[in-house]
Amino acid sequence: MDSSNIYIGHSTLIDFREDLYKPLRKSRLDNDHNIILPHENSDIPFRSKDFLKDECDLFIAEVSKASTGLGIELGWANLFDVPVLCMYKEGSTVSSAVPAVFDTVLEYGDEKELIEKII
Repeated sequence: MDSSNIYIGHSTLIDFREDLYKPLRKSRLDNDHNIILPHENSDIPFRSKDFLKDECDLFIAEVSKASTGLGIELGWANLFDVPVLCMYKEGSTVSSAVPAVFDTVLEYGDEKELIEKII
């Protein structure tokens, strides 16, 4: 895969900085792609609609916890034909809407497996 803009969407009910952002920044994905972590430096809402419409090559959604904001972003990605990869932590109850709408929904057990499945 050539260098691309990858947006990471998630619920704020998970420990996203530790369990999602940190492993992504440590992975080779961070070297090969422009990874957008919307709450990495601020809690101010990221203008994801414009990014998804104009700049995003792949949307990776961490769907372990339901989130209205994440659902809206997934809808925009679908509308703008952005490829979506949904990931959820083993033992989570994923909204039934996720596999009904998106073809790629993968379970992971730990941070290492999360990265392996994305790559």
